Amino acid sequence: MTAVLFDFSGTLFRVESTDSWLRGAVADAGVPFTEAELTAAVRALEVVGALPGGGGPARVPAELAGSWLIRDQSAALHRAAYTGLSRQVTLPDPALHDALYDRHTTPAAWTPYPDAVEVLRTLRERGIPVGVVSNIGWDLRPVFREHGLDRYIDAYVLSYEHGIQKPDRRLFAIACEALGADPRRTLMVGDNRRADGGASALGCGVHFVDHLPVTDRPDGLRPVLGLVS
Repeated sequence: MTAVLFDFSGTLFRVESTDSWLRGAVADAGVPFTEAELTAAVRALEVVGALPGGGGPARVPAELAGSWLIRDQSAALHRAAYTGLSRQVTLPDPALHDALYDRHTTPAAWTPYPDAVEVLRTLRERGIPVGVVSNIGWDLRPVFREHGLDRYIDAYVLSYEHGIQKPDRRLFAIACEALGADPRRTLMVGDNRRADGGASALGCGVHFVDHLPVTDRPDGLRPVLGLVS
């Protein structure tokens, strides 16, 4: 393999916990919350799967079912889908639903996996071009810049910017073209077997990592270095 594509959430970065997410939004908004109310709201938001990049919902409400399937094809659909989930939970101030969505798009909400910098830096030192291919509804480039990883990324291919979402092979083709890479010599690294596995339809190799908290996956990306030349 002579080029590598990485997924974003659950692969290179992990989003903060639901507790941290809600506390951050509440603090920014200045909304009064008792500790008991915060604890109950965190549990309820986890049940409905409202945190983008966190665990998915166990059940998608009927009114969101259609848009949920294509949520990553536009910024508007992505926001509507996730704020729609969070609105299943009653919060003291309705404005918090949009504040929660905005919070998850900030660099503060994301932490790179412990070995992400090492792996990306080594790929750069070897002259291996790297792209990020993500199903997402907002611009993640500031997250990479803030955490010092942007210098190692040659191309970003984001679903909402192209109106195409993984596992559609066309999104991977755009990424390979941006890198000037032969798909048959390109490795896709991700945590979602269906979405990221779509790269195999283009002829790419695929390597999966586990979507775990950063403390539980210190070196899940390092095997990638043994798969490229």
